[in-house]
Amino acid sequence: MSNPPTAPNPPDMLDPGLSNVLFDTWLVSRAVHSLLDDVIKPTGLDADEFAIYSVLSRGEGMTPSELARWMSAPATTVSSYVKRFEKRGHVDRVPSSEDRRSYRLILTTEGRAAHRRAGELFQPTLAEVNEALGQQGPNVHLQLLELRRVIDAIATSWDTP
Repeated sequence: MSNPPTAPNPPDMLDPGLSNVLFDTWLVSRAVHSLLDDVIKPTGLDADEFAIYSVLSRGEGMTPSELARWMSAPATTVSSYVKRFEKRGHVDRVPSSEDRRSYRLILTTEGRAAHRRAGELFQPTLAEVNEALGQQGPNVHLQLLELRRVIDAIATSWDTP
């Protein structure tokens, strides 16, 4: 692999007074979206769609409520994604055997193929990021998971009276 291109460090681009863990995480999120959108563009999926297809490709799919919790998104956002995926023929609603009002979202054969094509383009980029992070990679990953846990706990505490 070649060395990753160098870019200005974020503190060089920002007023250091604005830098904090939440704002910096937002900036990293935007950079990841931009990179992945460019990488997987030929497949017709964007970064968000690829992430959703990735989670739906595991196991028995998810209910819309489970997907909304995973995404930290309102039900209306999930609903708009589901409609778009159904229109493409990439997802099926499989009724729950336990609750007739509930259903699971399952990728169709076409949805799995689209996910596989995007994954083939995604993997080299992931490998490049992992190579650039080197030994720090696993720790960065664990820190991001911990940040998500903290944010979820704070958001949940706001939901309780």
